[in-house]
Amino acid sequence: MTTVEGARTVVGAGLDRVEAPLKVTGSAPYPNDFSYPGMVHAALVGSTIAAGRIRRIDASAAQSAPGVLTVITHLTAPQLERGPMTLLGPSPPAPMQDDRILHYGQPVAVVVAASLEQARHAASLVRVEYEPTEALLDVEDPRAEILVDPWGLDTERGDVAAGFAAADAVVEGRYTTPDNTNNPLGLMATIASWHGDSLTVHDSTQWPHNVRNSLAAIFKIPESGIRVLAPYVGGGFGAGLRVWPHTVLTALAAREVRHPVKLVLTRPQMFTSVGHRPNSVQHIKIGVTAAGDLVAIEHRGISSVAMEDDDYEPVSLGSAVAYTCPNVLTRDRQARLNVPCPGSMRAPAEGQGNFALECAIDEAAHAVGMDPLEFRLRNYTEVHPVLGLPWSSKALRECYTRGAERFGWSRRTPETGSMRDGRWLIGYGMAGVSYPFYQVPCQARVSVRRDGSAFVRSAATDIGTGTYTVMTQLAAELLGLDIDRVRFDLGDSDMPYAPQAGGSGLTGALGNALHTACGNLVREFLEIVRDDEASPLRGAGPDDVTTGEGRLYRTDAPDRGESFTDILGRHGLEEISADGRSTPPEAQQLGKATAGAFAAKFVEVRIDPGLGLLRVTRAVSAVDGGRILNEKTAASQIVGGTVGGISQALFEETATDPGTGRIANATFGDYLVPVNADVPDMDVIFCGAPDPASALGTKGVGEIGLVGVAAAIGNAIHHATGRRLRSLPFTIDQLL
Repeated sequence: MTTVEGARTVVGAGLDRVEAPLKVTGSAPYPNDFSYPGMVHAALVGSTIAAGRIRRIDASAAQSAPGVLTVITHLTAPQLERGPMTLLGPSPPAPMQDDRILHYGQPVAVVVAASLEQARHAASLVRVEYEPTEALLDVEDPRAEILVDPWGLDTERGDVAAGFAAADAVVEGRYTTPDNTNNPLGLMATIASWHGDSLTVHDSTQWPHNVRNSLAAIFKIPESGIRVLAPYVGGGFGAGLRVWPHTVLTALAAREVRHPVKLVLTRPQMFTSVGHRPNSVQHIKIGVTAAGDLVAIEHRGISSVAMEDDDYEPVSLGSAVAYTCPNVLTRDRQARLNVPCPGSMRAPAEGQGNFALECAIDEAAHAVGMDPLEFRLRNYTEVHPVLGLPWSSKALRECYTRGAERFGWSRRTPETGSMRDGRWLIGYGMAGVSYPFYQVPCQARVSVRRDGSAFVRSAATDIGTGTYTVMTQLAAELLGLDIDRVRFDLGDSDMPYAPQAGGSGLTGALGNALHTACGNLVREFLEIVRDDEASPLRGAGPDDVTTGEGRLYRTDAPDRGESFTDILGRHGLEEISADGRSTPPEAQQLGKATAGAFAAKFVEVRIDPGLGLLRVTRAVSAVDGGRILNEKTAASQIVGGTVGGISQALFEETATDPGTGRIANATFGDYLVPVNADVPDMDVIFCGAPDPASALGTKGVGEIGLVGVAAAIGNAIHHATGRRLRSLPFTIDQLL
């Protein structure tokens, strides 16, 4: 089956979002917007210590408060199973199972009342006496339990010690990144409603099937008895990838009071309840020859993990495959601390690790007097350094050259502090970027109806990445229909299985499943008319036909065809449906290493040395994302990621009080993020070609937008001032 070329091609076009009218009119139904007859409200009570035990909990005042239906504590909660192993690792521990306190803000009670105001008031009346112990809060605390390479991802090749011995220059440094908190504008919410032994859940999730599977295991009920709905989620940035305690407690509360229950987290609870980017301390050492050849890289990182959690972000892993270098060692460790469970936040692991690597690469180039761009091109690798296989596709060299040209890198003078505009010091910085390939199995279903419209569905979610739009475009192109004749639905666990919206893997997985489903649907139509004497398609096979203008026709004879509508009508059918599955390619089958996205980031900064003011004034991102299904939504992802990278570099830091473990800036008034005045002129270029490892040729662009921005800013600061800053975020005191 082929599709119509030329004007009929809609994939790649920068179409507006198909769901935009619903969003801008306030009609899009987010989890918090749903309601049920008899629905009541829940509020959480969080621990005010970071470590210890509950000595006594008194809920009597809360229980007798107006409107209260119940107060659940560890004394009254049933024993719950821990959720299952997932594609992203183990589930967080089940909540309120004993008297132990493992982090500040840990739920110790949930109050259910007729109204939200009554629930929150009653929650304030719960009295808890604690037996505190000293909390572990520092990843370098020698008392902390250290997990050594828990997922077996450490790497080593060559002889690193010999490489450093042979180097003409060695640079090394200690880099730190703080906790960052996922802060979507919309508060995370859950509504749970039981109907006998069946459960319906509306949840701010990026993965409906994970919520269904987890709740089934936790409450020991069949998965078929649970339906999870998330047609609109809003931002998530990774916060919706795990099944958090508040979701479990909402379902528990609804079962206890026999009413539908809604629970909406407060902004401070968002800092303790739905994950965060774990902080890291990284030591990196690079050896280089006088000619500018890398001979050794050693990258060691340690990051935080909760006391009874297993989330893992190997921050050093990207250094193993970034450059041609014969001797490389990467090591990752985790320290168990009294902190809330971490979780993915946009560009997990690479967001931290790339900062250290690319700043150190810049320093190595400076040590041998080489332009940072030239140094990266000299050490460019055309093959996967660990597997020894060529990449399935890699246009990073093109990203470097086109990005540098668009940015005007040639105007950069090499000496630090040599570019000025009045009192402002000007710095140019860059970073090379990659993000790992990620794709997992996915399913989709497509139907064509007698009115000539198509209905496509899969249990994916759209967190602003454009899934609604690009899948509508793709189905329209594959079936030869106009955009307005295609409806795509998602966010329902009763639909065919889909993985999480995260890791830059959903578009490829879902798109390939949809590609297969549309091909199967064409086969179904051809099977119907195989022996139909009235059909000009009689006896045609999938390779003999093309789709276009709502019809199937013979590729070698465009006048010999008929519409989907005609076929359905003549055979008395209302619709025909077909399913499709996708499975990820394997390097061994391809003879190549599956490639994720690559990019080159260039930034300009201006610094007032007297005041320590720092402004990012320009940013160029040149990105190899494979085939781009929608230039507008893809560019929007890169722009949003760039703003997130600026935020990581200059603003975001979740501040934990070292004495109590309390998060000291858990409001939008204190947790800083960029505003419009902080966002510079941004340019996005897409490079490369479709990746042959995928039927669609996509590689994903959701994560790559953030990676490298912090490093490029740090390198630009060094160019402007001569100061090498190694601790995020970059603050005024570091520049004075």
